[in-house]
Amino acid sequence: QVQLVESGGGLVQPGGSLRLSCGISRGTFSNYHMMWYRLVPGKERELVASISAVGYNTNYSHFVKGRFTISRVDAKNTLYLQMNNLTPEDTAVYYCNGMNRETGGPLGSWGQGTQVTVSS
Repeated sequence: QVQLVESGGGLVQPGGSLRLSCGISRGTFSNYHMMWYRLVPGKERELVASISAVGYNTNYSHFVKGRFTISRVDAKNTLYLQMNNLTPEDTAVYYCNGMNRETGGPLGSWGQGTQVTVSS
């Protein structure tokens, strides 16, 4: 089972920026559409942004559009999320995962995520 490893979270003031990274324990994710999700206690995990395999088309949830940028470097099997102009509402644990572009199957099991806290 592929393990996903998120990093880059932390405590930041409103208006600040963070860059999250996501790696995998083995294999390659070039055939996977990749996504960032976030989870707030008491709520369901929600999709933040996605980037397709081949073509790298991106989509964003309305609440981050214009502030967050998703990107990937397949040669490094690394997914990124650049988060700018953060607000307290962005406080959450952020997770990554992927979906195989042919089978629709998941890339791997959920990792531990990385905590993002936006507070003054």
